[in-house]
Amino acid sequence: MSVVVQIFEGKFAAPDQPQSVRRTSRLSPIHHEQIQSLVQQLFFQPESGSVRHAAFSAADDSINILPLCFEIAEVLSDLDSYDIGVIDANPHGPPLENKLGLGPIARAESPRHIRARLWLVPRESWMPAGAARLVTEQDMSRLQALTAKFDFSILCCPPLSCVTARIGRACEGVVLVLAANKTRRLVAREMRDYLRSAQVPLLGTVLTERRFPVPLGLYRSL
Repeated sequence: MSVVVQIFEGKFAAPDQPQSVRRTSRLSPIHHEQIQSLVQQLFFQPESGSVRHAAFSAADDSINILPLCFEIAEVLSDLDSYDIGVIDANPHGPPLENKLGLGPIARAESPRHIRARLWLVPRESWMPAGAARLVTEQDMSRLQALTAKFDFSILCCPPLSCVTARIGRACEGVVLVLAANKTRRLVAREMRDYLRSAQVPLLGTVLTERRFPVPLGLYRSL
């Protein structure tokens, strides 16, 4: 399978309330169409097989994959036929709920209902002892069992590493997120080769932070 999608730059706003995450309908029409195209190619093309649970990993720390992960999850949840989990699969980074500005809940390990058919799953759900240790095989087993609770899982992983490769083996594979004018082609190739050597399927690549060279209004008139 080879999915290559270019995503033009879009704005992402953290939710103002714990139960209200920004909907994809607030994105520009072109950006929304690109996210829909990515969802279609990654999850619903016959040649993609049965991809239901995908790990997303950035080329480096400067690329924020959280907006993309939530936009994909929202498009899937809008279909109103599937339960979607956005899983914090980064053992050492700031928790996703902190990035979203969400307050604490009574049980930190419990999935958080964000909107209809969409849940945010904290890393405590699969790493009960927290992130200040190495990831064990038991953690990986818990993560794999956790993904199976959802029709589709979007795993927000750290930048590509041996941990990311292990997470990729716990689901259907990895989607690499690259940045336009930042990620060098050689680096992208090295990442592809690393995943291949680790026997982790590369589900596709997403090129983010593309900018329109002419105003959006002119694009619509072309």
